[in-house]
Amino acid sequence: MTTLARANLSRMSTTSTPISTSPVLPRLPEELVASATFLLKRLGFSVKDQTMKAYEQTGLHPYHHGILTVLGERSSETQGAIADALGYDRGQLVGLLDELEERGLVERRRDPNDRRRHIVRLTADGEKTLRRLRALSKELEDEFLSPLSKEERADLHALLYRLAEKHDPRCAALSLPVSPV
Repeated sequence: MTTLARANLSRMSTTSTPISTSPVLPRLPEELVASATFLLKRLGFSVKDQTMKAYEQTGLHPYHHGILTVLGERSSETQGAIADALGYDRGQLVGLLDELEERGLVERRRDPNDRRRHIVRLTADGEKTLRRLRALSKELEDEFLSPLSKEERADLHALLYRLAEKHDPRCAALSLPVSPV
């Protein structure tokens, strides 16, 4: 090998192109990106992933937050009414309530009018935890919706609410809820 060839080989081996540390994802097909339902699904997966990671830090699950929210609005409720309000399986709800009770966030007592049922109430610690989870939820929503203006967020919420009223009767209310913006 000639000296010139060794020099060129040496130069080629010492100069390198920078390696990107962030993966380049392939672009999605236009047909899919043009579909509103496809985008809703993709965004749903994304926000769920972000939410699960954030809730992991609290040691609780968004399902727990839902239960605490129902109790925060209604002060006390039967286990069955909580499950129905949230669309949770009643057997699954019992396990979630066990976890909340073990943490001292809720208490269950027999219904004095029907000994087969349990009445569930928030404890003082449950109320504090609910306030923290509400703040976390607001922070997550603000971050996720950060590309949108306040007006765009209100418009998006109104449109999503209309769809929710049609496709999930539990979302229907007597009047439009206050926008979380």
